[in-house]
Formats: sequence, C-alpha cells, structure tokens
Amino acid sequence: MDRYKSLVRNSSLIHNKFCEGKQSTFDVLDKFDQSIIETVSYLDCYQMEVAIESAVEGFNSLRSLNTGERRDCLQTLQKLLGERAEEFAFLICAEAGKPIEYARAEVLRTISTLDHAIDLSRTFSGEQIPMDFDGGVGKQAFTRRFPVGPIAAISPFNFPLNLVMHKLAPALAVGCSVLLKPSPLTPFSALALAELVREVGFPDGSFNVVLAEDHIAQKMIEDGRLKLLSFTGSAYVGWKLKALSKNKKCILELGGDAAVLVDESADLEKITPQIVKGAYMYAGQICISTQRIFCVSSIYSKFKKLLINEIKKLKIGNPLIEENEVGPMINSFHLDRISSWIDEAESLGADCLVGGAVFDMEHNIYRPTLLENVPRNCKLGHEEVFGPVAIIEEVKNFEQGLTKINQSSYGLQTGIFTENINRMKLAFETIEAGAVLIGMIPGFRIDHMPYGGIKNSGLGREGIKYAMEDMTEPKLLIF
Repeated sequence: MDRYKSLVRNSSLIHNKFCEGKQSTFDVLDKFDQSIIETVSYLDCYQMEVAIESAVEGFNSLRSLNTGERRDCLQTLQKLLGERAEEFAFLICAEAGKPIEYARAEVLRTISTLDHAIDLSRTFSGEQIPMDFDGGVGKQAFTRRFPVGPIAAISPFNFPLNLVMHKLAPALAVGCSVLLKPSPLTPFSALALAELVREVGFPDGSFNVVLAEDHIAQKMIEDGRLKLLSFTGSAYVGWKLKALSKNKKCILELGGDAAVLVDESADLEKITPQIVKGAYMYAGQICISTQRIFCVSSIYSKFKKLLINEIKKLKIGNPLIEENEVGPMINSFHLDRISSWIDEAESLGADCLVGGAVFDMEHNIYRPTLLENVPRNCKLGHEEVFGPVAIIEEVKNFEQGLTKINQSSYGLQTGIFTENINRMKLAFETIEAGAVLIGMIPGFRIDHMPYGGIKNSGLGREGIKYAMEDMTEPKLLIF
C-alpha cells in the first residue's frame, strides 16, 4: 500500500473540498488479498443537492474561461498525472485487481486521452453554412458550438482512471463541468484525479466526485440542471437510467458479448495468442473482451487445439506479479456468478474444454475457461459474461459465421480473421456492430477513435472528438 497510499481519499470531493458523507460507510477492498484499503463515506440527500449546485456554479465559471485558459489547465493536469503515473498504476492494481502491467498501460492511455483533448481544444469549432443561393443570397452564416451544461457521469470499476478521463477531458475542453459517481468498488482513482484537477486551477465545482448509494445518486439522473448523462456500465442499468433521465442527452457505453470469426485463410499460429489475450486479459472484465469465437469447419479441430494449448500457458495469480495476466474477479459475487453460469451451461449440454473451476477461492480467481456446444438458452449463450470465459463454435462457412455473430442483442465490436478482401467487405457490410476490426480482436481500442455500439450495446460514441460534439450544441448565426 505504500506505493499508492498518498493518493487514497475516503470522502467525496465537492466544490474543491473533501466532504465526509453523512449517510453510511463502505469498505473498499484490495481485490487480491481482500484487505481493507480504506473505509469511504456515502453522501446523504442534502449533500448530493450541494454537489449538484456546485456543478451548476462550476459550469457558469468554467464556461467563462477562454479556450487557451482551459487548455493550459489541461496541460498542467497532464504533467501532474505523468509525474505520479506509477502511483496511479499501483492504485489501480490494488482497487481494481488489474495486473500491474495492464494497470500501467491504463495510466499511459489516460495520459494519451488527455493529450487528445488538449490537441482538439485548439481546433474544435462549428462550420460555415453555404447561403449564396435562393433566399440566402447576400447573407452569411456559421455555427458555433456551445457547452450543453453540467454533466452527470457514472463510471465503472474496470477502468477506474481512463474511463473517468473519457468523460472529464472532453467536458473540460469544451467548458462543461462534471459531476461524477465512480464505482463504489474502485473510487480512489477518480478521487485522486479530482485532487489533481483541484491543483491545476480549474474553477471550484468544475469536477465533483461523489460517493453515494444508488437511491441518493438517482437525483443526478433525474435533476434537470444536469444536461447530459454519460454512463459506462451494464446494459440493464444503462437503459434503466436513460428512462429515468427524461429529456437529458445520453451517451451510453454498455458492453456486449464480443465475437471473433476465423476462416481458413488466417494464420492460426499467429492469431491464437492474440485471441486468447483478448478473451482472458484482466479476467475478461472488459466490455470488449472476446466472448464468442466462431471458426469454419475446415480448420476447426486444429484451431481448437491451438486455442486450448495457448489458454493453458496463461499466468494466473497475484496482479502485482508482472508476468501474471489473469488476476481476481472484482468480488466474490461475480466469482460465484461465473461458477453458476458455467454450471448451468454444462447442465444443458455444454462441454468444458479447459478451466471450468475456481483457481483460488480466497483471492476470487477463476480459471480461464473455454466451452463448446453452449446452447443459446443459457446465460452464457446470450448474456455478457464479463469474466474469464469464452465459447467456441464451429460454423459451416464464413457466411454462416456472420449470421451467428448477428444472433445477439449486443453490437459493440467484432474481430474478423481472414485474408480474403471480399470477405472483409462482406463482414463490414453485414455485421451489426459499432466497429468491425480486420485481423484484430474486438478488444482493440485507441482512445481518439469513435467507440460505441448499437442494439443493447449503447447509444452515441465515446472518443474525444465525438464526446465533445455530444457535450456541445451548435448555434446558428445568420447576418
């Protein structure tokens, strides 16, 4: 804990001051050894009202800063975060159970995300509208984008720093304040980031981080003073929050059951380690972790053997040990959930090819698992597993594989492994998803790209430019 303890705070940050909650308390655990990192306090209803008022005041102050002033603050924030990168990595490793090398990668991505916002703040603008025809002759027109207002943001446990930055950086770049509720399982990265934001000179109320039980936090969703909801989490919760948000703008990133399709032209020895990494990295607790693996019949047996052998090579255990790739589930509830889902699948005829058992009950670690013959009517067959479990299925041909991929209520990202250009085109035209990645796993993401899904996978797009567009409204001037 010495490596990150200076970053740990146990209470909400409201109007640039830490505020001890008056509602209840909650122990935040180290996800591997289950020790208490810190006991945090939850806000009551009155304190949540104060936080919302602060966000409104923060917006009124923040929008008065010019672009150069906001950019300068963002640059200073980037510098401070870079100086404490290793501390943040160990904090993420502890509170999220993320293997340390992946935690370091998350901090670097967070710095990169911030860098994109800094760059775009210089050029983000409206457009000139052609008018020199019909009734517009002699007139000129252009749009300017104005910040929508204070933003309600809710972030998940699995990327406790970078997914906060994906909401914060574009908002601050365009002049929107942010009221953030982080996951109660991983609140410290967000609070530590908020403290850095406080240091760089943004107005009070620009970034508030609130720790609150769901029934108290619901006020963030329903209150009309907060003009946009940015939520990352489960589909069940996300669509429920959208219904509660009334006429708010919404950006929803809701995950899925990401698929890959492998045909006979793929280099199996080359792609197998990539697919295994995409399925089991961070115990599969990523919304674009590979869950469904489809392979054409002619190479199915060979590919399955390669896949099983590669899964057996994975290093499992303490996330602080650098070579380990698969660490703990976020808590015992999800460990038990994974176990019960696999039991259900096997009772309905699924075959477990590797794994299928708890690796370390004390530390909430489940063995990387691969199943086949999984029926659609079990949970593993149609719901997001969010754990170290993948399903392999044989398909007659490439076209049937595309059909199988689309037999899902989700549509976030899909990976296609083929060397056939016509099949690449067909996949892009056919697959119902936010992105089709050729020769890559669905888990590939660079932080400036448009990221989001269709169907139950969400609404709108993340990626700095695209979030900035959602966080602003164009206003037209004609003269």
